[in-house]
Amino acid sequence: MGDYRWISFKQVDKKIDNLGKGFQKLGVKPKDNVLVFAETSASWMLSAQALLRMNVTVVTLYATLGEDGLIHGINETEVSHVVTSQELLPKVKAIIDLCPNVKHVIYIEGFGQPSVSFPSGITLHTLTSVERLGAQVEAITPVAVAGLSLPRPTPEDVAIIMYTSGSTGPPKGVMLAHRNIVATARGFADTFPDVRLDDVYIAFLPLAHVFELATECAFLCHGVPLGYSSPQTLTDRSTGIKRGLRGDASVLRPTIVAAVPLVLDRIRKGVMEVVNRKPILSQKLFRFGMAYKRFWVQCGFQTPLLDGLLFKTIRKTVGGRLRNIVCGSAPLSPDTHEFIRLTFSCQIIQGYGLTETAAGGTAMVCEYPWLSCTTPVFFPNLVLIRKCRAGPECGHCGTSSQDLLHQTGNYSVDDKPNPRGEVVIGGNVVSLGYYKNPGLTETVFKKDADGMSWFYTGDIGEFQPNGNLKIIDRKKDLVKLQMGEYISLGKVEAELKTSPMVENICVYGNGFRSFVVALVVPNKAHLHQIATELGKGGLSYAECCSDPEITLQVLKVLRQHGLQARLHRVELPQRVTLCSEEWLPESGMVTAAFKLRRKVIEQYYQAAINKMYDAEEGADISKST
Repeated sequence: MGDYRWISFKQVDKKIDNLGKGFQKLGVKPKDNVLVFAETSASWMLSAQALLRMNVTVVTLYATLGEDGLIHGINETEVSHVVTSQELLPKVKAIIDLCPNVKHVIYIEGFGQPSVSFPSGITLHTLTSVERLGAQVEAITPVAVAGLSLPRPTPEDVAIIMYTSGSTGPPKGVMLAHRNIVATARGFADTFPDVRLDDVYIAFLPLAHVFELATECAFLCHGVPLGYSSPQTLTDRSTGIKRGLRGDASVLRPTIVAAVPLVLDRIRKGVMEVVNRKPILSQKLFRFGMAYKRFWVQCGFQTPLLDGLLFKTIRKTVGGRLRNIVCGSAPLSPDTHEFIRLTFSCQIIQGYGLTETAAGGTAMVCEYPWLSCTTPVFFPNLVLIRKCRAGPECGHCGTSSQDLLHQTGNYSVDDKPNPRGEVVIGGNVVSLGYYKNPGLTETVFKKDADGMSWFYTGDIGEFQPNGNLKIIDRKKDLVKLQMGEYISLGKVEAELKTSPMVENICVYGNGFRSFVVALVVPNKAHLHQIATELGKGGLSYAECCSDPEITLQVLKVLRQHGLQARLHRVELPQRVTLCSEEWLPESGMVTAAFKLRRKVIEQYYQAAINKMYDAEEGADISKST
């Protein structure tokens, strides 16, 4: 698609103004709800900013959301105007008859002409035509078109109704006020105090997720240019890039990126797959380089010569200039954190937040270890070392002045040496509650005697001696086994997911049994490799998944990986079922944010779970490992 084409802040302001006037000409009024249902793009952000400027509430739904969730969100918010993309027009068309309030569909143009026709009563517009319509209207005044006043939004006005991905039921609409977004953007700005003039941010996560939206707002405030991408076109090896052509990161050469653990885990697996295909000497050299760099970084030094010789190719996959990665949405494995930080020579800032707190909660302090350096010096090891401040340790998500712990289950604020409990977040980041759901709102949103709002997250945290918060569990993921041991299913899944053998995994525990089992979607290449080693290379993927001998070997690999990841033996699955079905939002197995829909998975594989628990004692892997 060629190089990026830039537009200035002044041009952006003009586009937003024209879009706002165009929306108003189509009948959008202040305090109305308007749905933005599209993939991440500059047009998504321009549309949202235009609506927010008019004091219109933006409703967001994931582009990967199923039809039931889409219908639920549209009808609950009673939107009459839908902004979507040309690619998603067929999906909107499929459910439009079940959404009687919708009258206007505005789509972001793609390639070619749309082949979808809508029924009478629905007017179809392009976003460009809406902008042109607004350009014909004179400047908005306090009593502009048709006598409608356009009051400035107040901090308490609802800016966004952001629907969660619905891991435990229908999506819930979280009402985010303008003050929530501003508070989070301000917090993110404090996290990055040393922004450069040459910084560039690459945006590819869903803007329908508050993490990406808040991050982009923060960098817009910083004056950092935003270059838009997608997971399908991000790197040279992405599925949407023709072999031999450059991906978006290679063209844009960003310095800052927001990512989720799933993406970083896949990068780590991809790098190690390439390394493991090389000769033994090259593999040993890579592992030596990792150990060597880990030692010197922990001592507060850089290794720029080693970086240039060993890790330069890896850094080039994202343009070669990456300095900072902002990571959120789920816990990041400490091993992956360290691997990415060492191989990409960049800072990873982990944060913790939820949609209900506008992505605000806690964040690591950015110490910029790669920037605060003194004069280079040579050591006898022949590798150039440069003194710098050591980066933050892995395995936590920073701290905040308005987080506290609430006693729950077997976790107590009196636990020694570190207090533990349910994380409760307070302050201006806490949302107004759930849209049209006062019962649930009253359950998890509380106000103290001073009027401050607090949100009970359902996550279990542990405060470290230095004040940092570490998320160690999830109330809904906690299972008590027959012998009284508490197992954190999410923790086990996070560690086992870093195995190259695993594409996805769901761990299950039964309170009447003494061990956990696992449902695993295996990596096709690694599964085929095991099948070949066992003399079964001719089997198909589905046949491999159902083969008992291959399944047993996969279980051994997983348990060994779990032990290396420092899981306790009681946390390791004793039996597994290999699932040949891919877990996608369309199948309902995972949410639009690719979080497990645990209940749906358990119900779908209930027969397999029963079979694992009913298996003969001789099939117990723990007796052979």
